[in-house]
Amino acid sequence: MDRPYPPLALPLLLCLSLCLLHGERASAVTSGTGDGSELWGYVQVRPKAHLFWWYYKSPQRVSSPGKPWPTVLWLQGGPGASGVGLGNFLEVGPLDVNLKPRDSTWLHKADLIFVDNPVGVGYSYAEDPSVLVTTDWQAATDATELVKALAKEIPNLQSSPLFLVAESYGGKYAATLGVSLARAIRAGELKLTLGGVALGDSWISPEDFTLSYTPLLLDVSRLDDNAGDEATKKAATVKDQITAGQLADSQRSWVDLLNFIDKKSASVDMYNFLLDSGMDPVSVDLPAASSSSMSMSNTQAMKYSTYLGTQESDSGANTIDGIMNGVIKEKLKIIPKNIKWQELSDPVYNALVNDFMRPRINEVDELLSYGINVTVYNGQLDVICSTIGAEAWVKKLKWDGLKNFLSLPRQPLQCGSSKGTKAFVRSFKNLHFYWILGAGHFVPADQPCIALSMISSITQSPAS
Repeated sequence: MDRPYPPLALPLLLCLSLCLLHGERASAVTSGTGDGSELWGYVQVRPKAHLFWWYYKSPQRVSSPGKPWPTVLWLQGGPGASGVGLGNFLEVGPLDVNLKPRDSTWLHKADLIFVDNPVGVGYSYAEDPSVLVTTDWQAATDATELVKALAKEIPNLQSSPLFLVAESYGGKYAATLGVSLARAIRAGELKLTLGGVALGDSWISPEDFTLSYTPLLLDVSRLDDNAGDEATKKAATVKDQITAGQLADSQRSWVDLLNFIDKKSASVDMYNFLLDSGMDPVSVDLPAASSSSMSMSNTQAMKYSTYLGTQESDSGANTIDGIMNGVIKEKLKIIPKNIKWQELSDPVYNALVNDFMRPRINEVDELLSYGINVTVYNGQLDVICSTIGAEAWVKKLKWDGLKNFLSLPRQPLQCGSSKGTKAFVRSFKNLHFYWILGAGHFVPADQPCIALSMISSITQSPAS
């Protein structure tokens, strides 16, 4: 697999752009379109560590004194998957993989920022593998440096409430980054309004998700009782190892459980239990099983079927890998020539082995205690980060409003002109939970209408 970081010796022109002439530390390098509707660039968040970001200004941007236009910062999962590629072109950005306008783009409701996070993902790069992050909090520290730089680089950001919206492992990034930003704001180190944090099918509590696999797959007939007994034992081992702080061992046991489920379920798709493995739209966005606990198999990094597979099989259709290493890289101009964009970075995934199974419930509690809006949304058909697993970790919150939250009835939601319930929502004070029907792990790809409606409500967008 190609390395996601270039050799130590950067090309001379790149070094002149990225490095201060008198020292290691670099300022932001920003480019963009002439009309300011798009900006992108690199921020050197640490010596030898460079994060890439891409900002889109909404063409529908309107605001009023009481309702400012929001900005969404999208955080992809993996760990090691590229938000600049996947979240942007496969889920919520203005263009799809064929570079055609997306009707359901979240630009209708907010400005968008995509980031290849952490260092080593996508167009982001480390000059040396030793600077790859090994914990979620290290990723949060880097991302906080990025946001501080963006507050200066993007003219509208200081007056626009910022919403962190995450998917999959990105939820752990969002929880830690949200707390880091909240602390910096409260300390007067950052002038920014943190509007909220939204956790989509997010890997917040690996224990609760692991324990949910067997009962869920039994209920939907993808496992039988014989396999269920063994799967339950394997899940209990994962729980015991997490409790004992044996996090790397628990990840290996978790992978063993997923491989067992794959064998006994005729390869159920862990992102959508109605499908077989590999049939989901954005399947690279892990966590998922691999051929070993330390590497991503080709199966996990496969192209996206169901939605994009039919497009990619058409004559002249694009692939995400093709555009990111071709026309998009040419457009951006500042990407080093020796960086090959990849859907998922093995080195980034492997570097987080000792933090992968660590829960981030306490960080969600801290956000709630600050009065920050926290939204949890989950696709009904997801297994890897199942709805019942999300419900379980939410019940572990120490937040003083939890009892009232749990006692409230859910409200049904419809979308557009179509009839029928598309989702349910429950809200109390600053905690909100959306149950998205008919969606797997990748809610915006599976249910774009309700996802767009939801993000409008989360951000309180002034858009009509």
